[in-house]
Amino acid sequence: MGDGAKLSVGFLGLGIMGEAMARNLLKSGLFASVTVWNRTLSKCQALVGEGAKSAETPAAVVGSCDVTFAMLADPDAALAAVFGDNGVLAGITPGKGYVDMSTVDEATSTRIGEAVTAKGGKFVEGPVSGSKKPAIDGQLIIMGAGDKELYDLVQPAFDVMGKKSFYLGSTGAAARMKLVVNMVMGAMMGAFCEGMALADKAGLEQSALLEILGLGAMANPMFALKGPAIMARNYPPAFPLKHQQKDLRLALALGDSLGQPLPVAAAANEVYKAARGAGKGDEDFAAVYEATVNKK
Repeated sequence: MGDGAKLSVGFLGLGIMGEAMARNLLKSGLFASVTVWNRTLSKCQALVGEGAKSAETPAAVVGSCDVTFAMLADPDAALAAVFGDNGVLAGITPGKGYVDMSTVDEATSTRIGEAVTAKGGKFVEGPVSGSKKPAIDGQLIIMGAGDKELYDLVQPAFDVMGKKSFYLGSTGAAARMKLVVNMVMGAMMGAFCEGMALADKAGLEQSALLEILGLGAMANPMFALKGPAIMARNYPPAFPLKHQQKDLRLALALGDSLGQPLPVAAAANEVYKAARGAGKGDEDFAAVYEATVNKK
């Protein structure tokens, strides 16, 4: 695969994240070709206009590429792309690589990995930390696990899409790490929103709270980025709230399976569930603020 020549790469899934990631692979000039697929094929047009090829099925992408990356919305979409008609498995032959960067649970990732390797392919799971802007800027944090040879081979691609990648061991390890990271993120956002709501109720300026937090040990890019959206109560989706709640739920299930208490994450999950129930699921996860305000 490759033999020192430029790799041909494929990319499945051109959503908020995937389109930006595929564009960075294309712009890098490191690859012989970049072939894209999306369930709604019209979403391929912009990248084709910039020099990518497109294919009508995942099987066709995999069949024409040395390594194929995927960035799909959820476990159902990840499984459908692999196991569906004209899916990834139909195109996998010995030596081909498949790198699934979707956020899925460990069982889903393991199932995909076993199916790919059973056909002689190599598999790496590579979920990311970061949302729309880091994807555009090539500043994602990539958590890799699975076939070490394939991980090493795709390091140049990871370097284009992200600012750092980690090899965490056998398949499943990266899926677990991603859940831990997103659990912490969801709980932090919940606490931040409660603080913003309490400041407002207490007659304090939310902008002053933001500045004070930003100057101390709790300073972080997420508060700085999401604070203005919360103050405006306008939440364009960089990371949809329904996906944050799903990750909290999956992290709590992992905790249950290991006997690890997660009381703060469990409480945060209830607030995200309330926000979903209020119709905020497709808005950015900062919209959890709406579940913390206007309480009697």
